[in-house]
Amino acid sequence: MTDEMATSFGAQAGAYEAGRPDYPFEAVAWMLESMPAGSRRIADVGAGTGKLTRVLVKAPDAEVVAIDPDPDMLSALRGAVPGVPTFVGTAEALPLPDASVDAVVLGQAWHWVDPVAASVEVGRALRSDGVLGLIWNIRDDRTDWVRRLTGIMHGSNAEVMLAEGGPTVAEPFGALEEESWEWSRRITREQLHSMASSRSYVITASEDEKARIRREMDELFDEIGVRGDNTVDLPYVTKAFRAIRR
Repeated sequence: MTDEMATSFGAQAGAYEAGRPDYPFEAVAWMLESMPAGSRRIADVGAGTGKLTRVLVKAPDAEVVAIDPDPDMLSALRGAVPGVPTFVGTAEALPLPDASVDAVVLGQAWHWVDPVAASVEVGRALRSDGVLGLIWNIRDDRTDWVRRLTGIMHGSNAEVMLAEGGPTVAEPFGALEEESWEWSRRITREQLHSMASSRSYVITASEDEKARIRREMDELFDEIGVRGDNTVDLPYVTKAFRAIRR
């Protein structure tokens, strides 16, 4: 995770927490259901502000650690999910002993990593038959205003990767299994702006480009009647993947 965009999120940790959705419990449970019996140690890598972490800790007897390259994001996570140990690190350089966890999961993060190097490193940290889980919340652009919103903000690296065939993993993992869930989130104009502000393209854009994005978003929200505390249904598709360490 050395790209400027990949390490930009800490500058907008508050916007990330306010604007990004949580993950459906069913999708997270599906990622982990292949863990060996008695497993409970889970590493959330690229954990950010803890959007995935807060779902993981709901699992009975789960022992969760959170890892992210950005200390500012981990600071926000500690406020949102108290008691979870946090460590600075990346998928390619995990601060974990060999064979020390039963599952490694990444939410909105695998598209930032080198899939070969990350697979090797995650495989090192996982116990035999451990699980690698990958998950993304993606806005459903089949809805007209959502498609227009994406055009204003620009598509993300994750959206491009998933449209072009999805993530890849390497040894010591077998083939990825995939599932998806469709759902929607009631969201305000302010939250929509926070969501946009938390995107790597917007964080690293020029001030003129940020102003253009905000202006065109406001024009769209006025058109669809999202003003003040009014809300709109923002449709999502959650895509989850899992693979077993051979």
